[in-house]
Amino acid sequence: MTSDTTPDLAAVIGTSLPYLRRYARALTGSQETGDRYAAATLEAILEDTHIFDTTERPKVALFHAFHLVWASAGAPLGEPDTRLSRRAQDHMARLTPNTREALLLHAIEGFRHDEIGAIMQLDATEAAEMIEIAQREMAHSVAGRVMVIEDEAIIAMDIGAIVREMGHSVTGIARTRTEAVALASRARPDLILADIQLADHSSGIDAVNDILSQFEDMPVIFVTAFPERLLTGKRPEPAFLITKPYSEDQVRSAVSQAMFFSSTETLNA
Repeated sequence: MTSDTTPDLAAVIGTSLPYLRRYARALTGSQETGDRYAAATLEAILEDTHIFDTTERPKVALFHAFHLVWASAGAPLGEPDTRLSRRAQDHMARLTPNTREALLLHAIEGFRHDEIGAIMQLDATEAAEMIEIAQREMAHSVAGRVMVIEDEAIIAMDIGAIVREMGHSVTGIARTRTEAVALASRARPDLILADIQLADHSSGIDAVNDILSQFEDMPVIFVTAFPERLLTGKRPEPAFLITKPYSEDQVRSAVSQAMFFSSTETLNA
């Protein structure tokens, strides 16, 4: 790589890097593991710029490079550190290979079928089939109790409806940090879906940290209009993020991932 191309390439990659880190974390179920392979991807590009295909859209090229690196390492998941984490990974091992990747790329990152094909070295039809298989298989995931922290009533109701349609139950909806902590104490959830900014100007992040100080092995999904602000490389950071405005597929996919990786590192990592 020449010094003339380095700044341009760095700028192009920098724009998409927060989203690669989000994807890598959801894929591996671990903040540490996901970030490690995102960093390894950057190192690989610096060593050999040919793996960054400039004929593709920059985000597609970056994700393709990541897949080359991750696959060459054996497509590892995060290290299971609890019984729940090991159980989740055992479940993942029984899923059809490559289907989760296709679903995450489509539902969370918004790639088209042809772009997923370019990333995973498939054709568009194969990518679409992978997504359909993943949706069917994940529909049979373990049901659990979900708590929603959201101050906008319509959004809270919508998320609750999606979660119930998936077969999960909703323990309740909290609009503030205080309400959230009290609700979790009354009815311990298996998963938390939390907005960042709450009704009384309190923080969903603080509410989650309060709850996680009481309970272990509880995955968290954060909902925010500005995911890049929570993926800066500075700790602590969340492992699962949904971008506002979200789609039903994004909620379904994120909930499935988080339930599978029920001991994923969250903000107190």
